[in-house]
Amino acid sequence: MSLLSENAHPQPTLIQSLQASVAPAFALHAGVSLGVFTVLADDALSAEDVARSLDVETGRVERLLYALVATGLLEIRDGGFRNSDEAAAYLVRGKPGYLGDEHEVLDKIWHADLLTATSIRQRQPAARHDFSSADPDSSREFFRGLAPIALTFGRRLAGMIDLGDVNSAIDIGGGPGFALIGLREAKPGLKLTLLELAASIDLAKELLANEPLADGMDFEIGDIVEAPSATTHDLAILKAVIQVLSPREAAAAIRNVHASLNSGGRLFISGVGILNDDRLSPMEAVFYNLTFMNIYSDGASYTRSEYSHWLSEAGFGDITFGTMPNGSPLISARKR
Repeated sequence: MSLLSENAHPQPTLIQSLQASVAPAFALHAGVSLGVFTVLADDALSAEDVARSLDVETGRVERLLYALVATGLLEIRDGGFRNSDEAAAYLVRGKPGYLGDEHEVLDKIWHADLLTATSIRQRQPAARHDFSSADPDSSREFFRGLAPIALTFGRRLAGMIDLGDVNSAIDIGGGPGFALIGLREAKPGLKLTLLELAASIDLAKELLANEPLADGMDFEIGDIVEAPSATTHDLAILKAVIQVLSPREAAAAIRNVHASLNSGGRLFISGVGILNDDRLSPMEAVFYNLTFMNIYSDGASYTRSEYSHWLSEAGFGDITFGTMPNGSPLISARKR
C-alpha cells in the first residue's frame, strides 16, 4: 500500500525542473548568436553600450542580459554587465577555447528536437536532412560550425595515439575535413585524404582554402556505404557517420573501411550516438537517438554490442571502447 494518502500526490518537481532547463539554454544560444559575449570580452558594459555595438534595441537586449546574469554566464559588476570567467574563456570569439561555433550545429539540432512527437506521428523524420541535396548556403554554415569541433577532435586524437608508424590518414564522411588538420599539426608529413560526397567536397575545399596544413590534401568523392576508398591508409576516422546510417548501411560502411586500410591499420569511431548496452546511458546518446529520428531516415544511436558485431564481422580485432579527454566516446579497432 502506498504511504501517500488517497488525496496526496507527489510534487511535480522533476517535471518543473525539466521545463525550466530549456529557457536558460535558449538564452545562451541567443547570446552566442548575437555576439553578446564577444562584445563584452573582458569589459563591463552597460546595456546601452552592448546595444550600440550590436546595433539592436537597448530594451530588448537588456532583457537578455539580465537573463544571462540569472544563468550565471554574465555578472553585474563595475556598473555594467560582464562575462563570467567561464563565458570569458569559452564564448568570446577569437579566443583559443571558443565554443560558440557549435551553436551553428545546435541551432539545427534543437529545431529538430522540437519535432519529436511529429516524427513519431508521421512515421518519418519531420526535420529530414539529406547531405547530398541540402541547400548549399545552409550546408556551408553547418560545416563552418563543425570545423572547430572537428579540429579539436583531431588534436585530441593525435594526443591520445602514437602516430609514429602512421604515414597516411583518411577521414571518411569528415565534413569540413578539419579533423585531419588536427592530426597533421602533430605530424606535419602525414598524407591526408578526405572522402566525402561531391557537394561536401566542394564545401570542404572552400573552407580549407586558407589552411596551410591542408596543402596537398587529397579529396576523394565517394560513399563509404557503397565502396571503399580508392587508396589504402594507415588510419581511418569515422566521426559522427555510423549514427546517420541504418544497421545494414553501418555494417557495409565498416566493411568498406576495413578494405580501405592497410594491414594493421587502425580505425577510430566517435560520435554522440554510441550507447551502452542498457540503452539508458550515456545520457547524450539516449537523447540524440531522438534527434537522429527527426533528421535521418534510418539514423540512430547504436549499442556497443552492435558496434562490436559489425567490427568483428568485417575483420577487425583489438576492439576497445574508451573516452576522449572531454568525455566523448571513442571506439578503436585494428585491421587484422
